[in-house]
Amino acid sequence: MRATPLVPPIKCQGIKTKLVGDIADLAGELPNGRWIEPFCGSGVVALSLQPKRALLCDTNVHIIRLYQEIQAHKLDAHSVRQYLVEHGDKLRTIGEDYFYEVRERFNQSPNSLDFLFLNRSCFNGVMRFNRSGKFNVPFCRKPERFAPAYVTKIVNQVLAVAKVLSVSDWEFRVADFKQALACAGADDFVYADPPYAGRHTDYFNGWSEQDEIDLADTLAGLPCRFILSTWHSNQFRTNQLIEQNWSAGDFHVFTKAHYYHVGAAEELRHPMLEALITNFGHERTDAVREGQQQFLFVEQPRAQYIS
Repeated sequence: MRATPLVPPIKCQGIKTKLVGDIADLAGELPNGRWIEPFCGSGVVALSLQPKRALLCDTNVHIIRLYQEIQAHKLDAHSVRQYLVEHGDKLRTIGEDYFYEVRERFNQSPNSLDFLFLNRSCFNGVMRFNRSGKFNVPFCRKPERFAPAYVTKIVNQVLAVAKVLSVSDWEFRVADFKQALACAGADDFVYADPPYAGRHTDYFNGWSEQDEIDLADTLAGLPCRFILSTWHSNQFRTNQLIEQNWSAGDFHVFTKAHYYHVGAAEELRHPMLEALITNFGHERTDAVREGQQQFLFVEQPRAQYIS
């Protein structure tokens, strides 16, 4: 794994940039088979762990298309810079009306460059679609969004992704979690980061309590190791599905406090207790490595989940 996370060129709510080190520590040595993600989202975990082989799936066709085009050299640093400079100038000159012009164009005829433009100039980096599959996030109200330094930052992120893909055997596929996990073999490793039930349900399509239950059943039947990311609790409520789905069998629940900065105001951005659930244990140690704990999640007492 990289010493620091590789930040991808697209943003998603719930992105695991700050948690990839903990996920890597928990996963340990990468598998001989494939690293499989049924909800790859921004791709930050795979890009940071950099397994040699991977199957990265998502139902969001726009994300998958973007990475497929980078992988196939149809979208590169030059085309990204050229596009963002040109359309960033239009945004700066025309203002928010141009953002909505691009959004309308994208919703009529999607393409990866418009997708990248909208993702990096919409409100708070939120990726959200309505029930008709149309991108519906409003403008960030920053006409100067694509300043030269910001364009260079995005271009460098695209370059970094292209470099990883050039030396890796990765497949990007539009698929739901059942299709993705049906491919898992004994030598593979699954990392599942679904939309959190009750939160982020309009990321691309719906995610219900029943979906969460179906995912748990599928993960429990896998022939390989897995890690599931979900939310454990916050100051208002607790995720009852953890007890419901993971109190039986040889499962382990690790937690860690974390902030997600997607609220409109700082006072609305409350800490979330993040959970990683596995079908394998982890021998936690408090040893210090370069000033940090080797493993920052704390395993919850098993009795807490057994009624």
